[in-house]
Amino acid sequence: MLYVDDSGSVDRGLIVYGWVEVAPERWRHGLRSILELRKRLYREHQIPPATELHATKFVNGRARISMRPSEDRVEWKTLGRAVAVDCLKTLEACPDLAVGAVWRTTSATGRAYYDERGEVYRTLIDSWNSEHQAAGDSAFVSMDGNGDDPNYFNAHRSLSLDDRHIIEDPMMHDSARSQWVQMADLVAYCVFTHLNRHRGNEFGWRWYDDHLLGSDVNGGPKRV
Repeated sequence: MLYVDDSGSVDRGLIVYGWVEVAPERWRHGLRSILELRKRLYREHQIPPATELHATKFVNGRARISMRPSEDRVEWKTLGRAVAVDCLKTLEACPDLAVGAVWRTTSATGRAYYDERGEVYRTLIDSWNSEHQAAGDSAFVSMDGNGDDPNYFNAHRSLSLDDRHIIEDPMMHDSARSQWVQMADLVAYCVFTHLNRHRGNEFGWRWYDDHLLGSDVNGGPKRV
């Protein structure tokens, strides 16, 4: 089971895909770790389990995720970054989960940027298919989105059926309803911050090295 989300920036010329993966037989154990995290966030910070953790919003204090009555955006940001680290520590500590990321720099802008983002996803799908073909097993991909970007479906359908080991089209989720996709979003954001080292991101420069490196299936974000 592969849960994937994208990150990046046209202005920064960066495309990132990050993911969380879990074997089907360990899926419920991995989910339990995430749900226990959400219970703890509610006990300690009054963040309801149903509240979406969307990294670009809560890490930068753009959204209030706690039920505590506060309009102080500096407080929102402080809490958001503490929550992000708590989530990363949960991923780091869970033996049932692994993470990964691929990235590319580009000078493309406008529609060309999104087309190239689709090419990066196709490269990722080809790589996953080859890995699972060699292992003699299969994988299923879930991701954030509503299905209106044909690049994702086209990437899956470009695989030869004779040696296809990525099952079906990607399953699209509203991230607000998927704890897994929210964790994938945080992985992608963390890798983007790791690669995009401007001063505004300094708080998160080491998040990847400190919490995700040991769980990365490729030993680090892979340039494609």
